[in-house]
Amino acid sequence: MSRRFLALHLPDLATARLRRAEPDLPAGPLATWEASGSRRLLVAVDAAAAAIGLAPGQALADAQAIAPDLLLRPADPLGDARALHGLALWARRYTPLAATDPPEGLILDITGCDHLLGGEAALLGDALDRLQHNGLAVQGAIAGAAATAAALARARADAPIAVSGIEAALAAPLPLGPALRLDAAMTEALARLGLRRVGDLLDQPRGPLARRFGKALLDRLDAVTGRRPQAIQPVQPPPELSEMLDLLEPLITRPAIEAALDRLLAGLCAKLRLAGLGARRLALLAWRVDGAVQEVAIGTGQPNRTPAHLKRLFAEGLGRLEPDLGFERMALEARATDRMETGAQSSLGLGVLQDRAALAELLDRLGQRARVQRVAPVASHWPERSVAALDPQAVPPPPPPGWSHPGQPVLRLRRPKLLEVVALLPDAPPASLRWQGRSQRVLAAEGPLRLEPEWWRARATAERRDAYRVELPCGTRLLVCRGGASGWRLHGHLP
Repeated sequence: MSRRFLALHLPDLATARLRRAEPDLPAGPLATWEASGSRRLLVAVDAAAAAIGLAPGQALADAQAIAPDLLLRPADPLGDARALHGLALWARRYTPLAATDPPEGLILDITGCDHLLGGEAALLGDALDRLQHNGLAVQGAIAGAAATAAALARARADAPIAVSGIEAALAAPLPLGPALRLDAAMTEALARLGLRRVGDLLDQPRGPLARRFGKALLDRLDAVTGRRPQAIQPVQPPPELSEMLDLLEPLITRPAIEAALDRLLAGLCAKLRLAGLGARRLALLAWRVDGAVQEVAIGTGQPNRTPAHLKRLFAEGLGRLEPDLGFERMALEARATDRMETGAQSSLGLGVLQDRAALAELLDRLGQRARVQRVAPVASHWPERSVAALDPQAVPPPPPPGWSHPGQPVLRLRRPKLLEVVALLPDAPPASLRWQGRSQRVLAAEGPLRLEPEWWRARATAERRDAYRVELPCGTRLLVCRGGASGWRLHGHLP
């Protein structure tokens, strides 16, 4: 499946944020500015200011000469970045891979997600409608490369949806400034050479361009034309609850790290208890003195806020930490929580409350080392279809009639294993089979039991089987099936 990216361009994000923060602002063109050396330049303009010829990068004095009634506010890059980050978190409604494209763009990796809203056109239309309904001017595009989609969103207002593989042809007619996000000085320098569109650059030798304008220009050109994939950094939702610990002395030893974890767990579990919550996913973050950040994450099947149990789940992960010169800060984040009014696990369908809690904690500990699943019975006469895998904390449905009959296997294989079997006649029961690396004689065989394909869901090539219950000299009892061209297979272990 080829990658697909949706890009959104919000040209008046900064001014729209100002309108919301200052609802009493009078109507009229609005812009933000900042000092650049001895000059004062426009940073962002709203639609009204753009309509009268104002644009980012323009000198403030020129802008005021064009529009004497222009409303001006100092630029707030940090506030704009926070607003863009908040929009990226909002965009996770469409895909978990939503990233910011500063200063005023979003990039969403929608590969495999568009069908949830009825296709790419419906997804793009929904995103544009929701943002416009909230008073934001927005342009969007979808393409097979992130940089191509972003360039189309900045340069075209018709919300194009482009097929993958033709990125260079799509980018060729786009103007250089918005397509490559070049500053006014470089755009003007290229225009003096007759280079105004992406296609004009593609026709030029790369060596002279790199020597005159720098390698960064070619890197942006390669990204927009799909020659070099652009990595995106998806935003992460903030933790629901967290606890931070700044350390006076860097921690190096395992006992010191565990002591810090004890303090973090005590504080976080107290917050969880006050909120009536239990943790489902926790992450321990450790900042090293050289700036590196390391992370250990755990998960629980049931909401939990018991410090001792959660510390046991972290035990193996702590061994992967590399303190080097030591950790100067540690934090514990609850990245997923559930309601937990009584403080005890439920829904396991076993025994008394204490037994259910003990089982939940045991499954949590096993889940840190291996994949743990619970077996669910399924109504089917084919052995491999008579079981399904469930989450270990889920309650299995009641078994269908006959599923737990004494003649049925106690261990059913969802993927039958091929067996070497010798039968005296083509339709005779097994006489011997190879088991645990050596040939063993079959002491007793019961069967055959004819198993017909499940016509309501079986493939057209499915073949009938003959099932036998066999017993070996070592006492092992097996359920084996013969299925024509597929040969003999092991389907389960009998009691």
